[in-house]
Parts: sequence; C-alpha cells; structure tokens
Amino acid sequence: MTKIAAVDVTTAPISADSHIVEPPHCYVDFIDPAFRDRAPRVVEHAESGGDKYFIEGFPNLVGLNSLAAAGKAPEEIRVEGDKFSELHRSGWDPKFRVADMERDGVAAEFIYPTIGMLICNLMDADYKNACMVAYNRWLETYVAEAPDRIYGLGQTAVRSVEEAIEDFRRIKDMGFKGVMMPGYPSTEFDYDDHRFDPLWQASVEMELPLSFHILTARTDTGFGVRGPKINFFQAIIRGCQDIIGTFIYSGVFDRNPDFKLVCVEADAGWAPHFMYRMDHAYERHRYWQKCDELSKMPSEFFKENVYLTFQDDYTALRNVDQMNPRRLMWASDFPHSDSTWPWSQDVIADQFAGLTEDQKRWILRDNVRELYKLD
Repeated sequence: MTKIAAVDVTTAPISADSHIVEPPHCYVDFIDPAFRDRAPRVVEHAESGGDKYFIEGFPNLVGLNSLAAAGKAPEEIRVEGDKFSELHRSGWDPKFRVADMERDGVAAEFIYPTIGMLICNLMDADYKNACMVAYNRWLETYVAEAPDRIYGLGQTAVRSVEEAIEDFRRIKDMGFKGVMMPGYPSTEFDYDDHRFDPLWQASVEMELPLSFHILTARTDTGFGVRGPKINFFQAIIRGCQDIIGTFIYSGVFDRNPDFKLVCVEADAGWAPHFMYRMDHAYERHRYWQKCDELSKMPSEFFKENVYLTFQDDYTALRNVDQMNPRRLMWASDFPHSDSTWPWSQDVIADQFAGLTEDQKRWILRDNVRELYKLD
C-alpha cells in the first residue's frame, strides 16, 4: 500500500454513505448452514470474461465493474467483464480501507452493503433474513479493523415487528450505529401501519437511526424503465421519495416525534419542490384522499425528521436555505460508480463555495456526528 499523510480526523469530512463490496466468502461462510447451498456467491461468467454475483431470486447475475468503479473515467465504466480480484481491495479488505480514506481526505465512513441492497428486494423472507444475518456477522469483522474510522449499519429483513426489534438489539450489541431497512417489510402490512410504532420507538430508545437506501424498494430498481437505459438514474430516487411520503402522510412522525429517517443516495436538490407538493396535496386533497390528520404541515415533518445524503448535488447546495441544512449529509459513495473518490476534496471546494462556514461544517461533519452520536 502507498503511504499517505494522515488527514486531520477532527476537521475532515465524514462520508454518511460509503459501501463495501461483499467478498466471495461473505455469505457462503457466515450464513446459516441450512441456506449455505443457496448463499449469494461470486461465479465465473465465461461470456463476459469476468465474474458476476449470483443471488437466488434476483432476475439476473450482477456484473461487478460499476460496483467498484470509483476513480474511473466515464468511458471506463461498464456493466461486466471484471474479475472480483480487480476491484478496489479496500471494498472488501478492511486493512486497505483507511489508506483509501486518507487518499480522499475523509475522516470516517458509514458503511452500507452492495449486494445487500439488492437482497432487500427479494420476496423470500426467510432467505432474505438468512442473508442479512450473515452480512451483519461479516460486517462486524470488517469494521473491527478501524472502529474509530469505519462505522457499520446492520440489516434486518423485518419479517415481523417483534423480530425486527430483536434484530435491532443484536445490531446494537454488535456495535453498529444504525439500521438499513428494506424498502418494503416482509409483513402483510406496510410501514404506515400503526402496528409498526413499537419499531420506531425502539429505534429511538436504542439510538439506532433507520436508513432507506436507493435500490432497496423493488419499485426503484430500474427494471422495466422506459426509454434508454440511462433513464434508470431518474427512476432510482423515487423509492426513497415514496417512503418519505408514506411516513409523513401516515402520521409516523406525528406519533413518534423523535424518530429520524435517513434517505440515502437519492440526492437532495428535489426536496424543496417535493415539500411544496406534499403541502399542496395535504391542503387541497386530504379530505377526499385517505390521509391522517397531521398536527403540522408535511414540509415541517420533512425538515425535522428526514435526513438526506448526497455526493455532488450542486442543486441542493444552491438551495440550502429552502431546506434544513441540519438535515443534509455529504457522502462519497466509495467505491461505487457514483463516487466522488478520489476527487472529493475538489468537489467539496467547488460545490460548497457559496455556503457559510457553519453550513459547510454541518453538512460535511456535524450533522452525521450528531445523528449517530459520535461525541
């Protein structure tokens, strides 16, 4: 590894959304033996000359290139053709992680899965649960390499409210800082149901903020998108938007005012119009469309209870005054194809130029530290 000068971890940015790429042994070695033969795994793909990830129940094999394309030129990013051994090693080997963080000038990272995002969309709840338990066990070993720089978020399949609360306890005991939720629970009722209130209360009591990441809500996976394939990038933020609307309009935040939700990697520049649209719908249409009576306007809940992460959303940074800057969090998205690594410092210098020093500090460090109680 190249020796790089250490960053000042007391002032450098913190990435609220970074990733690992699950290594070939992640699920195979850590999964319940009853599911081992079905465990997600890396397989050779002769046609492309590379490796792909096999996930039972997922509609296709998953190419690896874009999963770890950070630092590549746009013309170098592709769907397939890479061997797992060619990916950023720090994406799966924690011994190399801090060096890549230092190269990017980043103090710390909050870690989300890659294959685990896609697993959120599976319909087999028992299989999904087995995969998520295995991932949590593997991630515990990964973050242990640098526990003051690498922070994990656990996963739960939400097969029931009661089991999810137990999952939260296990996740807390493993030292993780939050929970990444599937876009849809595996219960017969959705997150807007009052029967989920004990789960939101448990999140608050255990100090485990809950995250909803793009590509985890089945409706935002991009399959069946109209037009050119690139139109997929417009579709993938809609799942998070639907989740925010579900929580606000159903009164989840009204009933649980201290509960916080994190919308991950869906950017933030759309938020001012989205809040207007929510307020308009509530004022004009709540009597003929089913909606809980709220104690304040939807936009007020959005500004208080919803956090948004983004990498290089200049639209958001030009409209900070129309949002709550204490609920915006910068992220590098390393090592995915949307990552700002290794140019994060240049991106930040350019896009944050018009912000006050307080706003910069909040969005780059303080908000994520306060949310996950790092102090």
